[in-house]
Amino acid sequence: MESQGVGVVFPFVTFVPFCAAFYHPPMNKQLFQAHPWHGVAPGPKTPELVNAYIEIVPTDAVKYELDKSSGHLRVDRPQRFSSMSPTLYGFIPQTFCGREVAELCEQRTGRTGIEGDKDPMDICVLSEKAFAHGSFFLHARPIGGLRMIDGNEADDKIIAVLQSDLAYGEILKIDDVPQGLIDRLKHYFLSYKQLPSDADKRVEIVDVYDREEAMDVITRSLRDYSSEFNL
Repeated sequence: MESQGVGVVFPFVTFVPFCAAFYHPPMNKQLFQAHPWHGVAPGPKTPELVNAYIEIVPTDAVKYELDKSSGHLRVDRPQRFSSMSPTLYGFIPQTFCGREVAELCEQRTGRTGIEGDKDPMDICVLSEKAFAHGSFFLHARPIGGLRMIDGNEADDKIIAVLQSDLAYGEILKIDDVPQGLIDRLKHYFLSYKQLPSDADKRVEIVDVYDREEAMDVITRSLRDYSSEFNL
């Protein structure tokens, strides 16, 4: 059977539904990117060696942040003033800053009423290499962290080194990081949300802690994730 057009003869075609035509079971599993927070494991050697998803690199003049619904990076806001992240910055997958992380913050500071910020655990990764953009995973070895409180929320920043990095890869403890770099990290996090007109500081860094404490914070954030998502 043929369908007549204007000056052209079109053979009759049996149309297959779109989903059936393009669905290939073995291949379909590879068509979609895993969600960086929920779809990628923190790593078999966690907390000693972790997977880290990088959202921001030091040259970014815009703050990118994971869109939790889609798993893609989105623009959060332009970096205010001259504040730019001194290191690679992102998070550890399948972590959550919840009750256990907040309780540790309360224990260490003697404060009450602290809550987790309900985000994945942030991580700053030291490397000598320049990266063009974020949205990639790497292996990082935690060496310490910043105990940061934003309002009444625990917002820890794990400090780590890029595995096998020529300049930083052999560093095992935060005391071996140049103090100037730690000061730059502290300044960035204390100022990147702060406007000159703001009277009161809402962000505090109350402690710089060592590798053992960082291991505890990460382990707690893994348990918080399991509790939050009923795993």
